[in-house]
Amino acid sequence: MKTKSKVLIFLLALVLAGAGIYASTVYSKRGVVTVQTSRVVRQDLVSQVTASGEVKPKNYINIGANALGQLTEILVKEGDRVHKGQLLARIEDIQPAADVQAQQAALSSSEADSAAAEANVAAADENIRTTQADIDRAKADLARMKSDFDRADSLYKDKLLAGQDYELKKATYESQLAAVRQAEARLVQAKAQREQAAAQLASQQKRIAQNRANLTRVTDVLHKYNSYAPLDGVVTNLPVRVGETVVPGIQNSASSTIMTIADMSLITAEVQVDEADIVNVKLDQVADISIDAIPNKTFKGHVIEIGNTAIVRSTGQAASQSAVSSQEAKDFKVTVALDNPPEEARPGLSCTAKITTATRQNVLTIPIQALTVRQKGDLEPQKKGGKSVTQAAAAIDPVAEKARKEEIQGVFVINGTKAEFHKVETGITGTTDIEVVSGLKPGDEIITGTYQVIRTIRNDAAVKIDNRNTTTTQQQTS
Repeated sequence: MKTKSKVLIFLLALVLAGAGIYASTVYSKRGVVTVQTSRVVRQDLVSQVTASGEVKPKNYINIGANALGQLTEILVKEGDRVHKGQLLARIEDIQPAADVQAQQAALSSSEADSAAAEANVAAADENIRTTQADIDRAKADLARMKSDFDRADSLYKDKLLAGQDYELKKATYESQLAAVRQAEARLVQAKAQREQAAAQLASQQKRIAQNRANLTRVTDVLHKYNSYAPLDGVVTNLPVRVGETVVPGIQNSASSTIMTIADMSLITAEVQVDEADIVNVKLDQVADISIDAIPNKTFKGHVIEIGNTAIVRSTGQAASQSAVSSQEAKDFKVTVALDNPPEEARPGLSCTAKITTATRQNVLTIPIQALTVRQKGDLEPQKKGGKSVTQAAAAIDPVAEKARKEEIQGVFVINGTKAEFHKVETGITGTTDIEVVSGLKPGDEIITGTYQVIRTIRNDAAVKIDNRNTTTTQQQTS
């Protein structure tokens, strides 16, 4: 045999031997699953709920028109700071202003008449006092004259007084008696005049009260033609211009809103939290707020309000008022107050809030993707041999079958060259890791990838660890 042939035969034998070795190796590794792993470690864990929304002032008021008319003056512009009670805008008020002037004139006239009536009452009182004094003086004179007349009458009867003197005393007494009666008549007349003057005064005072009430009414009407700031704040919206006509009492009408005043002393982030996360959100939980218009900055805040009404995500309406299917995704409104709001914050800016719902110190954690679910029956060892279809159907126990389909949460732990399923109980969930309450210990090596492997691997499967592409896989997953 030639040397060349011998070389060819040797090379062929070598190739066949290599192929045999490779085939033997592949056969021996049949059923081995390549996995990626990581260790159970202790670390601090923070659970957060992320939600998006917009910046809003806690308190803002739409200044509406209280009267129909044309805007004649707007005294502020958008962005101005205003104070409570400050005049903001005027509506044409010729007619109500004239009504106010007319009522003021009527009130002045009735007040003048009332003053005159008061003067008449005072004069009547003075007349009564004067008349009463005259009566008292006339009665005193009457008493003296009666005493003189009685003495004269006694002397006249005793024939000690001349008839002429007696008649003079009698005439004087009777004249004084008539004077007293006349004074008493004047007193009655003075009292009647006083009552009349008092009635006129009461009438004038009633008229004054009516005129004042009318003046208050027309003044209130006139006041409605002006718009005043109800609080200290900033003008955040000014949709109208001088010359436009505004109307009162029409909701959702552009012409019924003159401007919006916002109290910028308390700025909030109003965000929509998914229904699956809302149960973890509590009042006073801290949050980190980022505003899209202010990049590379994060602002601290805390939860001050949690909505109780579900909001349909697609329509923004309350679920109880929406005609959309109840199976659609829903959110809940959560209000987060910014502790130190930036000066450049404006209502309506888009923002994102990360609400810290729980914090754990030095707890066991595993990557979230390592967690999986298996049915209890899939974890039981498979018995060798088998039964016929009829025998299997007859042997099915509904209770046992239900127990076999019970789902168990856990992870696959590396034990030598095999993957063992361990049931675990979990706690809070962080961004990439989840807390393990029981079922694992620090340092346990668990399967974390790939997703396809974790989903399909069986208990006690033979495994091969290959962590060369772990970093790349984690980056793609995140």
